[in-house]
Amino acid sequence: MKHFIIILFVILGFVQPAAGQETQPRKKVALVLSGGGAKGVAHIGVLKVLERAGIPIDIITGTSMGSIVGGLYACGNDAMRLDSIVRSQDWSIVLSDRDNLKYQSLKEREQHNTYALSTSLRLKKKKQSISGGFIIGKNIGKLLRTFTYPYTDSIDFDTLPIRFACVATDVVDNSEIVFHRGVVSEAMRASMSIPGAFAPVRKGKQVLVDGGLRNNYPADIAKEMGADYIIGVSVAGKQRTAEELRSTGDILLQIVDFNCKNKFDDNMSITDIPIKVNTEGYSTASFTSSAIDTLIQRGEDAAMAHWDELVALKEKLSPIQVKPRTLSVQEPLSNNPSCRIGELVFSNMTSSDEMFLRKKFKLEEGDSIDAERADLITISIRLDLFYQSADFNIERNAIDMPDGTKAARVTLIAGEKKPNKISAGVRFDNEEILALQSNITFPIRKRLPMQFDFTFRLGKRIKAEGNWEMHPTNFLHPSVNLAFLRSEIDLFEYGAKSYNLSYNRLTAEVAPLTFIVRNFHISMGAAVEYYYNYKLLLDQVQEHYIELPKHEHFISYFAKVNYNGENNWYFPTRGSKFNARYAYYTDNFIKLNDDIGLHELSAMWRTNFSLGKHLTIQPMLYGRLLHCENSPIILCNIMGGEWFGHSIDQQLPFAGVGHIELQWDKLIAAQIRAQYAVTKNSFILYRFSAAQNGDTYREVLERRTMLGSSMSYYYNAPIGPLGMSLGYSNVTKKVYFYLNLGYVF
Repeated sequence: MKHFIIILFVILGFVQPAAGQETQPRKKVALVLSGGGAKGVAHIGVLKVLERAGIPIDIITGTSMGSIVGGLYACGNDAMRLDSIVRSQDWSIVLSDRDNLKYQSLKEREQHNTYALSTSLRLKKKKQSISGGFIIGKNIGKLLRTFTYPYTDSIDFDTLPIRFACVATDVVDNSEIVFHRGVVSEAMRASMSIPGAFAPVRKGKQVLVDGGLRNNYPADIAKEMGADYIIGVSVAGKQRTAEELRSTGDILLQIVDFNCKNKFDDNMSITDIPIKVNTEGYSTASFTSSAIDTLIQRGEDAAMAHWDELVALKEKLSPIQVKPRTLSVQEPLSNNPSCRIGELVFSNMTSSDEMFLRKKFKLEEGDSIDAERADLITISIRLDLFYQSADFNIERNAIDMPDGTKAARVTLIAGEKKPNKISAGVRFDNEEILALQSNITFPIRKRLPMQFDFTFRLGKRIKAEGNWEMHPTNFLHPSVNLAFLRSEIDLFEYGAKSYNLSYNRLTAEVAPLTFIVRNFHISMGAAVEYYYNYKLLLDQVQEHYIELPKHEHFISYFAKVNYNGENNWYFPTRGSKFNARYAYYTDNFIKLNDDIGLHELSAMWRTNFSLGKHLTIQPMLYGRLLHCENSPIILCNIMGGEWFGHSIDQQLPFAGVGHIELQWDKLIAAQIRAQYAVTKNSFILYRFSAAQNGDTYREVLERRTMLGSSMSYYYNAPIGPLGMSLGYSNVTKKVYFYLNLGYVF
């Protein structure tokens, strides 16, 4: 027993000092990240080195881009995750208020790629906007909310995986505002609001803009939060010279940079390890992929230059080995589970808007919601209720329920109402010479939303069209379309002009079953078409002689589906596109010319394969099949040109054929296009096409294969694609040249 007590005391003697050593508080390390716009992605390279060195980060403070990188890191996204986030974004969309393609309907995308100019047509006096910036910031706000999940409620920032604070400036009294609590994404958004570029964040009587105007390198905030050691990263560049101040943007940024020197020298003096990144050659707007690569690498290089200091700091932090805080990588908000609705808030919407959304999406308190469902609701707010923008905010655990549980407050936020809009486009080509087109859109904001739009075209083809669309239920948009077309077309056979046809067409189309779901447009209905063929000129070939009635009419029933998941309307590099249509044409609701009606089946499929950064290969299959004893010439297959349906609805393009060739009833074709991006907006295109045709399927197999190819250069300008093509085919056996300037319509 005596020996046992002695051994116990010896053990306790060893354990107690060790225990005392473990309880000794470790000194706190703070990371301070400066503002600098795109240059701030260099902070990610620094974080990679700090993780490699095993430096435990206890506090992060930041301003502007430093607040974004620091805030995302504090919420649980490690350096590799941040690297992935910045590289995967389309910054031209993130730093604008433009809708991503997946949030636009096909009709919106088509209008955006048809008209060079669009403006509001206001019949009432416009209310004064209180945005205060060119960019409202809805896309950057959505990105910040996504990657700060699950910290979407108003919280104390000390409860984050890493304590965090960021700085904004209140332009009401030019005071420095330090965020230690609130909604993390909102604080970051306020901190990066460059005056004049981004709309400020308004909180009560505060109007908050970029924190760099007061404190661009907030080391003093880190010291106030209890930091013992400060590692600081500055991405500030040299001041611009007189020769470099050539634009309004340059001068504005110079003024901001001068204001950003507030406290900088004093804060740098209290920094233990100051890391200054060389950002020469890059600006606050350098968000290209090559710039991001270089800036992250420069951040890593700058931190590695301080490697010995970092290792020394790690060793002096504690006499025992300290494992740095392990950050949990958070998934995007869209992948998070649903939550229970405790309260629904409809911001900036009328009671009829609220009733419409509740009914359409079956929204009730007590139901569940996730980010994907909330996203669909915001799309409906834009498309069905005609708001220019829409957003949502989910505050989880914000509401105390009667059963003692917590539920979410879901806020659906609408922007300004869409005004009446007028759009205009102009184009030139060496066949039609000049064409003008305009469109006027009138959204009707009643309990049952609807929209009218009118289109007018002048040129070789004259068109007047009116369309009425109603939005009664989820995704269902029944429509009625009335159109007048006056057209003159030349029809060729094997390169020789055989017919010149001039006609007027009146069309009435009713599509009660029209479904619009993001990239899909599905429509079923009926149409009545009346043709007045007022001129038909024939060549001297006897076999080409036809008798064309002066008046023709068709009653048709149709079903069609359009899908477009490509990332660019004219020059895609990824995604696919698919169109299919079936129609049955009659002249008395059942038959055509006292015989069975004409069956039309057409389809097109195209996909994109990117081979590196510059080259994209685009295979395409397409065709149109007619089943009828004697197809009317106005409905016959037409092949040639660069675009689908350009001169006449059923026109199918074919490389190497410049004019439109009259084809047999059954036409099947394939094309492969190689697209090489010389620069971001300059493209060299090579097309190779092959086709088979005939009146019967046997003839399709037996006839000679039609072959053609073309080489083109295009520049993707703000007014549409500008370019030229040179081609040749064994159909025409002629070289053709085609010049196109502007959007295609």
